[in-house]
Amino acid sequence: MEIILILVGILVGTLSGFFGIGGGMILIPILMVLGIDIKTAIGISIVQMVFSSLYGSYLNHKKGSLIIGEGVWVGIGGFIGGLLGARVSNMIPDTTLQYMFLGLLAFALIRLFSAKISDNNSVKSLSKVVLFGVGVLIGVFAIALGVGGSILLTPILAGFLLYPIKKAVSAGLFFVAFSSVAGLASHLSSGTIDIEKGLYVACSSLLGVFLGIWLKDKVSSSKHKNYLLIMYLVAMILLIKKMFIG
Repeated sequence: MEIILILVGILVGTLSGFFGIGGGMILIPILMVLGIDIKTAIGISIVQMVFSSLYGSYLNHKKGSLIIGEGVWVGIGGFIGGLLGARVSNMIPDTTLQYMFLGLLAFALIRLFSAKISDNNSVKSLSKVVLFGVGVLIGVFAIALGVGGSILLTPILAGFLLYPIKKAVSAGLFFVAFSSVAGLASHLSSGTIDIEKGLYVACSSLLGVFLGIWLKDKVSSSKHKNYLLIMYLVAMILLIKKMFIG
């Protein structure tokens, strides 16, 4: 099992760096297929997200693709929302969590599919209050499902606010750093994380993050969007298979 978790960590880390996601939307269905229950999978996912998001944001900042300014306000909101979201996950039945996760994936897929990719590097400025509020809402919903929040934030930035896709991806991963740290603190206090399995996945994911960010810089924005859509579809297929086929 340890070797499988290490390989899964490298895979998820690569996807995290390339798409700016925490990795939960892929990691949770994979762990469920391996026979791990959803709540344990959520805990493992949060440990992995902390490692991959912090390291990935550091790399993106060094490369100049991470816009810190407004992202901080969304991130602070996500941190507070993440603290609340971990509590929510302990009050919701497993089946309900699965349906919520499936709905989350469907929304992200539709929103990203309809988004127009902009080659303009300018970014629309938004109210700090609005950004903070968006961060809180996404943090609550995302951490309850064991995902970092970029699955919602990145499509919103690219689809509604016309962020360049690669900058939206970097901002999404930066958001994950805030929400996942909060989620980790909350889950640790309630004793719902398998630390050993989480560290296997998280440590190996760092290599994947490095590879993913390197690959991201090698592809065009339009191709990047198409790859992201494919990744969402794969995650949905894995989850549907587990929920309805077994």
